[in-house]
Amino acid sequence: MKCEIISIGSEITSGRNLDTNSQWLSRRLAENGLVVGWHTTIADDLEANIDAFRIASRRAKVILITGGLGPTQDDLTREALAVAGGVALVFDADSCKRIEEMFAKRGRVMPERNRVQAMFPAGAEPIINERGTAPGVYMNLGDAVVAAMPGVPNEMFAMFNDRVLPRLLALGLGGGVLVERKINTFGAGESHVEEKLFDLTRRGHVPEVGITVSDATIALRILAHGATRDEAMRIADPIEATIRERLGELVFGVDDEELQHAVMNLLKQRRKTLTVAEGLTGGLVGELLTTVPGSGAAFLGGIVAYDNRLKQELLGVPSEVIDAAGVVSAQVAEAMAAGCRVRLRSDLAVSAVGVAGPGDLGPDKPAGMVYVGLAWEGGTSHTSFSWLGTRADIRRRAAKLALNVVRLKLLQM
Repeated sequence: MKCEIISIGSEITSGRNLDTNSQWLSRRLAENGLVVGWHTTIADDLEANIDAFRIASRRAKVILITGGLGPTQDDLTREALAVAGGVALVFDADSCKRIEEMFAKRGRVMPERNRVQAMFPAGAEPIINERGTAPGVYMNLGDAVVAAMPGVPNEMFAMFNDRVLPRLLALGLGGGVLVERKINTFGAGESHVEEKLFDLTRRGHVPEVGITVSDATIALRILAHGATRDEAMRIADPIEATIRERLGELVFGVDDEELQHAVMNLLKQRRKTLTVAEGLTGGLVGELLTTVPGSGAAFLGGIVAYDNRLKQELLGVPSEVIDAAGVVSAQVAEAMAAGCRVRLRSDLAVSAVGVAGPGDLGPDKPAGMVYVGLAWEGGTSHTSFSWLGTRADIRRRAAKLALNVVRLKLLQM
């Protein structure tokens, strides 16, 4: 048994707005053992809405709809549901009264146009909206249960939690608990990671293990189903342990943890301080670190030295090193890190130089080439990588690479 989520609005299909409602609903359904099989997004078009509702009713047991319940002419959900169900729209006096009372509480008179929000497909039940004027619609469409809710997020959240989810569970549609555990890795490509986990990511494996990629971070998602959360976690835990064992230091965190969180935790545990010297990243490494609460306990600050003159004057990079190796080089990256550590008096310092693009710096320095330098008391090192992508992609990935270099060093300390 699967659910379908339908988001309605030309502002979504045009790309002006992001559909966050579907993401939120999918997570809430999964927490209650309801699996989402489809996300559908439709513009404000009556025939398209009718077709989408009919298709959903043939393949899904539960259909959740957001949007199209307002009072304007492009709000078509009520009409489309009535046509799809082969019934007329009927007026509900109680719903109209509640809408009038909501306007009255704001010291306003309900416009005549808002009466349309009290129209429902015959046989449908209004869903009370405590936070807005648009009531929801609860009805059957073929063998499917339909709940249409407002597109305004805070109205939809409350309506789903308080009035829709309890009804779905009372019908016995929830099947236990679906737990998602996300294991985050950095430092290897998607194919390399999957080679190590091929038996776990195959189709039909229980629990399901999927791979997603975002800005060079490879995440393994474990989906475990059980009668209770504890039971589901007992299924997921051994798989997480296997993933950690096989991937080792590639794993840096779980769920919403990012590389900066891992670095800050390790800095505090090791009682070390960090500074940054940034070229192509332009302060992005420092920005990521300072998003972590309490980062001031270990991150001292940094120097953005984009121009060669600043690399020399602020970080002490010898001009002859820049002339001999070029500014995008391992030698300059290490010299920047070493100078930063000494001048800002930190235990560790990391640097980043590279070619952000879109053009190449030379035949041996294409766009995407990045060098990260690391300095500590008694030594320096460097790491290099070359990415394909936009200028923004390369800068973000270079910042992540710098954080990962620090993380790996701290694991050795």
